[in-house]
Amino acid sequence: MAFVDEARIKAIAGAGGDGVVGFHHEPYKPKGGPDGGNGGDGGSVILRADGSIGTFLEVSAHPHVKAGRGGHGEGGKRNGSRGENRVVLVPPGTVVHDEEGVLMADLAAPGDEFVAARGGKGGVGNARFATATRRSPAFADKGEPGEERWLTLELRLLADVGLIGFPNAGKSTLIAKMSSARPKIADYPFTTLTPNLGVVEGAEPSFVVADIPGLIPGAHQGKGLGHRFLRHVRRAAVLLYVIDLAATDRDPFQDATVLQEELARFDPELARRPALIVANKVDLVSDRAAELDRIPEALPISAMTGQGIPELVELLRDEVERIRRAAPPAVGFVRHVVRPDPVRVEREGSTWRVWGRRAERAVATTDMENEEAVARLQRHLVSIGVERVLADAGARAGDEVRIGTMTFDFEPSEGQVAR
Repeated sequence: MAFVDEARIKAIAGAGGDGVVGFHHEPYKPKGGPDGGNGGDGGSVILRADGSIGTFLEVSAHPHVKAGRGGHGEGGKRNGSRGENRVVLVPPGTVVHDEEGVLMADLAAPGDEFVAARGGKGGVGNARFATATRRSPAFADKGEPGEERWLTLELRLLADVGLIGFPNAGKSTLIAKMSSARPKIADYPFTTLTPNLGVVEGAEPSFVVADIPGLIPGAHQGKGLGHRFLRHVRRAAVLLYVIDLAATDRDPFQDATVLQEELARFDPELARRPALIVANKVDLVSDRAAELDRIPEALPISAMTGQGIPELVELLRDEVERIRRAAPPAVGFVRHVVRPDPVRVEREGSTWRVWGRRAERAVATTDMENEEAVARLQRHLVSIGVERVLADAGARAGDEVRIGTMTFDFEPSEGQVAR
């Protein structure tokens, strides 16, 4: 199956159903009163982390995700049905950014959820507008549009150990020897084009190892396979630097230092992450194995023959167990971003454009064919300051004004003088 670790989706929530204008009709009750029901709320688009999903292959193939709209209200004060939510399953470890690059959610564990787009509220039926002084309202609200927004999904693999090394350092062979993973292995650079996960079992506790595609100097700037896969390292509790003793195009004893610098430039916190170093391919270069005193902390191994692998597994197991005891498990979060919503006005040719969620929502939910509803809208726009802002901007009576999808003439109320 193709590995897709980044996707861009458009979440489209369902619109709310319209409220209805209705009056009670029953023999011998000529004044039964208003009984129009409310529209149902629109369905929301929800992202849910699920352990059975390991890639964004499905969502990348179908990036437009739409929830159901709410049902319309009915007479007899019957409310419309709620729109069906659309639940999108994503891999655990998914992080979500909005169009501005703001981190909105981190779905770290199975079951974590994020409401990607919230459904619109259902419109209010005329029964709800009845008061002691307005006994027979003949208008109702339309349903509110659902949210629509583009989101970027990124996957950060959940692993206990992250293997870091130059291309062809033997990481794929090492993960295959340590676990049941079977990555593609060959003797040319960039064999690993996607991260591989392997579970190391045996004595408890078992732990997960991630083989991160080979890095090269400048990877933090996007060179080689670049930072596309560097982000997978961020969730690893322990880093394992794999040195290729058989390398002929560089001094392999500098590999760990170069790789550590690359990670530090990508994310300074990674430089403080617990780490081990292994010197691989000791079976091929006995002369260089004698120079291992240059990096005495390195454990000599051969991923091909298995030399040193049992000792490495026990070291990693002890380190993972120590970190698990000291740190709580990864916990996801959802960030609620509250953005200011002032009413503002811009000139678009000969038209005044009004921006502001409250004003746009009021227009979208008003039945423009109903005089009573339009009169209520005008009073509401005055109360939230739209008329004042237009007047301050220089709008005059008869000027064309656009709010949302509706265009109408500016008619300032008595006492409001345009400057």
